[in-house]
Amino acid sequence: MKKYLDWASREYTMRQRMIALVPLAFLFLLILPFLLVRGSGRLDRKLRLPRFRAGRVNRIAGASLGVAGVSFALWSIGSQMTVGSGTPLPMMPTQRLVVKPPFTRCRNPMTLGTILGGLGIGVWIGSFSAIAIVTALGTALLAYVRFIEEKELEARFGQDYVDYKRTTPFLLPRVRRRAEEHRP
Repeated sequence: MKKYLDWASREYTMRQRMIALVPLAFLFLLILPFLLVRGSGRLDRKLRLPRFRAGRVNRIAGASLGVAGVSFALWSIGSQMTVGSGTPLPMMPTQRLVVKPPFTRCRNPMTLGTILGGLGIGVWIGSFSAIAIVTALGTALLAYVRFIEEKELEARFGQDYVDYKRTTPFLLPRVRRRAEEHRP
């Protein structure tokens, strides 16, 4: 935990944060999707799993999940950069607790977006193993967030984070806002 708190004690310029995100973007937007497609294809063949194909349905559903996921993830990264003065990287964490959209919908919109994006790829290519891989990696990521990142956020932001955690869902966004949010 001390290492995370040490990382959080240093502030970075917008330029430094943008430079740090370049390899991260390359990894998440190009390398991991490529590996998912290639690896799941090989795994499907090895396990003799059929592809599920429904023509345009795969493409429409996969693209919809993928675009929604990537959009949600990029929106959350933008909020971390501008509102929180940080990045998604643990080594360059936010300096302020971000409680503005999309973080008002759920506490982990970037994780949700990443999982949806991966599932979108799996549906697009019709691969059961791609969906299984994304589910397994998503579960591991959620465990990290729940058991490590949330403790670190609580240590850094104290009662503000505890209050935020109590009122904001972990992963699945609220469909409707609560009645008290609509009051003037």
